[in-house]
Amino acid sequence: MGTPDTTREPCPDRIIDDMGGAFGMGITGGSVYHFIRGIYNSPAGARLSGGAEYVRMNVPKLGGSFAVWGGLFSTMDCAMVYARQKEDPWNSIIAGAATGGLLSLRQGFRASGRAALFGGAILALIQGVQLAKDKVASAAQQQQVFMGEAASLPPAQVYGQSVPVPETSSASEAGSGSWFGGLFGKGKQKGSEDKSGSKTQVLESFDAPPVPTYEFN
Repeated sequence: MGTPDTTREPCPDRIIDDMGGAFGMGITGGSVYHFIRGIYNSPAGARLSGGAEYVRMNVPKLGGSFAVWGGLFSTMDCAMVYARQKEDPWNSIIAGAATGGLLSLRQGFRASGRAALFGGAILALIQGVQLAKDKVASAAQQQQVFMGEAASLPPAQVYGQSVPVPETSSASEAGSGSWFGGLFGKGKQKGSEDKSGSKTQVLESFDAPPVPTYEFN
């Protein structure tokens, strides 16, 4: 079975969830649309009451139509999931085509076929936009992970170069180019040279004891 869509409810609960969402969408959008339409078509002095009357007469029916479409679409989607044993964009595309065709079946087979093609095309467009958005989000997340790993590495390793081995303390002291190290380092070197020379002089000036002889007169 394919990877389930974690952004939606499981299949039995998905039908109720989509019906409620579609009903709310129809009520919200229909209220705005029919209220503006009622204000425009009402005479002066009764525009607000006319807009409210348009909402009262048309919005419940529009919300019910949206709820029927959402419930039928989710039912077809769940049927495709159980029939194909996987979740992918094709389930939604086929469910959209089947929903449009069934809702227009009373108008004839030709109208039903056109509605099925239209519903499938709309769902294919929606799924394509969703896939493109998921791909962009995944690429951005991978780039953030790469930048985080690169920030924790030394600059030489980021560009594929070898990291230089730090010198020892003795070598750095001997080759220090600062005025402080040059001022006191030379004195240390001269002191060590003088000490080594004095040791050599002491050893050279030391007289060996005479070798004893065993001759008796």
